[in-house]
Amino acid sequence: MKEVKAESVDNISKNKDFYNKRYKDVNIEGLIYTLNNLDAFLADATTTDISWVGMYVNNFKETIKGKKVLELGCGNCANAAVMAALGAEVIANDISDYSGDIIEALNLKFKFEHKIVFKKGDFITHDIPNDSLDIVIGKAFLHHLTLDHEKAVLKKISDVLKKDGEARFFEPAVNSKFLDELRWAVPMNSRPSKLFNPKRFKAWEASDPHPHRDNSSKHFRTQGNQLFNATEIIPMGMLERFYRILPFPTKTLRRYRRVALRLEKYTPSFIQLLGARSQTIIFKSPKSNAHV
Repeated sequence: MKEVKAESVDNISKNKDFYNKRYKDVNIEGLIYTLNNLDAFLADATTTDISWVGMYVNNFKETIKGKKVLELGCGNCANAAVMAALGAEVIANDISDYSGDIIEALNLKFKFEHKIVFKKGDFITHDIPNDSLDIVIGKAFLHHLTLDHEKAVLKKISDVLKKDGEARFFEPAVNSKFLDELRWAVPMNSRPSKLFNPKRFKAWEASDPHPHRDNSSKHFRTQGNQLFNATEIIPMGMLERFYRILPFPTKTLRRYRRVALRLEKYTPSFIQLLGARSQTIIFKSPKSNAHV
């Protein structure tokens, strides 16, 4: 793979192994149930679950029917399936061996207006015509790439998008060193505390598929401004982030998350940016020479 450095190739391999394990046993019937109850699912998910809130911000649901959309890092294929059920012409891409199996099963079990097309492997190795896509989307995708790989991916995205095309990503936001260190200090699921259990944390970190890199809003804005005519960063999760440590039942926590995501919009923008757990990144109108 000549397009990216050896470090990036190693990182791709590490991510592939990690996500092959995660997507090996995805519940296909659960995905079909979601598609058969799509309005109810989206009404809940796009007001409560921050990744869905972020991906579908700015009336995304209403704009994708009939659009040609590429999803990078489609993973368990839930979002690819939802977009296809909403009438988009979806191309789904992932390095996992199992994402393609999920897409194949979904195409057999659900009547999409346009069957989902799967492309396996690293996006930059695929021959996708320039100026051919309306939208490129990635949910928690870019922060899995090394900076070298990200640069190559964003350049190719700017080529394959149409002149008025859009790329949108939902990613972690690290705009405060203090909040980031506080996050690592709190144990979460299988992740031990960096502060209180540093040896176990280092062992966990070694197996983690995320490379050490810049995930600040400033970084993504800088990258976007180099390749696109417009960049929008929407920070979120300043208040919502605390649900993970609150001792409430699931139903109460979901209510808290909905309220928190609504309330934080009324705080000053610089506070939202500083305290954000996540961010939606929207790049519009590529500057690529492919459109000249």
